[in-house]
Amino acid sequence: MSERLETLQKARERMVEDRDAFAKTLAAPFDRDKAERARLKFIETQALIDAIDRAIAGERTVPGAA
Repeated sequence: MSERLETLQKARERMVEDRDAFAKTLAAPFDRDKAERARLKFIETQALIDAIDRAIAGERTVPGAA
């Protein structure tokens, strides 16, 4: 596995952990301020995970990247 692909996978794992923390906040008893911030951060983090997934897919299709 290339160093670049390994770095992307580690970054993805970190972002999934962050997203899970925001999900827990959203699942907790309602607090408007916390829920609004968590919702925005959840969406932002999920968009980043999606972008990292596309980068990983791109790395896997590049000849000689694996």
